[in-house]
Amino acid sequence: MASKKFSILTGLLCLVMSASFAQLGSTYDLRDSSLIPKKGLPQHNEFLNNTYPFPARPRNQWELGLKVGAFAVSGDVRSRFPGFGAGLHVRKALGYVFSIRGDFSYGTTNGLNFSPSTGYKRNPAWAPIYAPGGVIPTTPIFYNYKTNIYDFSLQGVFTINNVRFHKAKTGFNVYGFAGIGIMSYDTKVDALNGSTPYNFAPIIAKYSAGGFDYSDRKDIKSDLKSLLDGSYETDAEKDPQQPKYKGMVTAGLGMAFKLSPKLNLALEDKFTLAKTDLLDGQQWQENDPEHPAQTRDDDIYNVISLGLNINLGSKRVEPLYWLNPLDYAYNEINAPRHMKFPKPILDDGDGDGVTDQFDQEPNTPAGAPVDSHGVSKDTDGDGVPDVKDKELITPTQCQPVDADGVGKCPDPECCKNIVAAPPACSIGNLPSVSFSGRSVALSNDAKAVLATVAQKLRDNPNCKVVVQGYGESSKAAQQLSWDRVNSVINYLVEKEGVSAERLIFKFGETGGDSNTVDLRDGTGEEGPNAVPAPHPNLRRNK
Repeated sequence: MASKKFSILTGLLCLVMSASFAQLGSTYDLRDSSLIPKKGLPQHNEFLNNTYPFPARPRNQWELGLKVGAFAVSGDVRSRFPGFGAGLHVRKALGYVFSIRGDFSYGTTNGLNFSPSTGYKRNPAWAPIYAPGGVIPTTPIFYNYKTNIYDFSLQGVFTINNVRFHKAKTGFNVYGFAGIGIMSYDTKVDALNGSTPYNFAPIIAKYSAGGFDYSDRKDIKSDLKSLLDGSYETDAEKDPQQPKYKGMVTAGLGMAFKLSPKLNLALEDKFTLAKTDLLDGQQWQENDPEHPAQTRDDDIYNVISLGLNINLGSKRVEPLYWLNPLDYAYNEINAPRHMKFPKPILDDGDGDGVTDQFDQEPNTPAGAPVDSHGVSKDTDGDGVPDVKDKELITPTQCQPVDADGVGKCPDPECCKNIVAAPPACSIGNLPSVSFSGRSVALSNDAKAVLATVAQKLRDNPNCKVVVQGYGESSKAAQQLSWDRVNSVINYLVEKEGVSAERLIFKFGETGGDSNTVDLRDGTGEEGPNAVPAPHPNLRRNK
């Protein structure tokens, strides 16, 4: 029977564990004032205003728990098998680690010794029946009992694993608890077969030859079960000096598995030490029927239970023992939402308005105008910064200049017949145009590139551009190269208004990508802007 109960508990535990880890609750928003009790609002306001670093403790839910399990008594009479236990509790977190719990429990079980006893002279449940008149007992009996126990305790519960340094939350909660309380019990024994004493003689005779070997206990108990009627009609011994309600202490361990933010399933083992040795109806333990070593120790009872816990309360966070108090700190470090950062102060050693980390001239003279890189301006490019230049605009023909930025211009009479050299082209590097497959049509990206080239040509009227295609390996490659160069030149002339005289047509060149038409500075070069198709019968336009 006991093995079946434990198998059921183990099966339920495995079922819950398979689902619990995927259903974790969510962390609350520390800035939500609706979660803060009235007495905590001053601290909460200081926290929001960054004048106090610690947030106020939020309202958290109460826990109501219901549980059932296997119940047993450890005393002077052996438990027959685990009985039935049940209970309910109410729990409230006072912090992230400590909470208090009011617990009410009920348990019932029975017991039966497989060894006979004759030391029951002082036991008022057995002596009047089997040794009447106060004589020394000689008739062996088998102690048995059935008890019902009720208790109420106030417990302190310590959560062990919710403060986590490398994980936000967990789907299970390990805790220990201890407390004090009161208990009441009602114990009876099965001493009579109807209204007459039991005749244990046949059982004693059957097994006495073997000395009631421990290996025979199952057979002995089976025979006793057939003999006893299970009526438990006789009140067990009670201590008249003890009140009806006894003091007790309790302790245990538990593990809860979260099903949802509102529900969790708990497996718990609770031990209780009662201030009585009569939970099993016998207070004098007999180790050997022939040489009894009688001792008196308070009984202990134990319940292993599986319970369903429900979190109660609206506008409250989960019970604090389900939350990680480090969660806020780590999240704030990772993605600040509340931290107040000081205004950054960036050094500017020379006071030119450009911070040192971007200043390419860290020792600019005071008052000198600078560019965006912190370098002193030189408007006429004569090598003397404006702050020291006594001739701010020195003509090019008057340079080089002296230390004050003043140039020496040539005699105008000697330069009357000098023909100025044409200005050099400064168009710089030009982009290439790419084609896909064997297409000769310009894509939208290619047209955008050519619009940029056209603007550079307009900005540099003295420049020429070479439009150069590649592909000398075959007639088809040469014709495809020609078609692509022709497409680029036609687009620049017809769509962008560039003069054809400023373009030089080259195709079928070596050393380049056959799918690319390059454009480069061709100033000073000579070449046609139009060339006949090399193999017109092979032309393909896509």
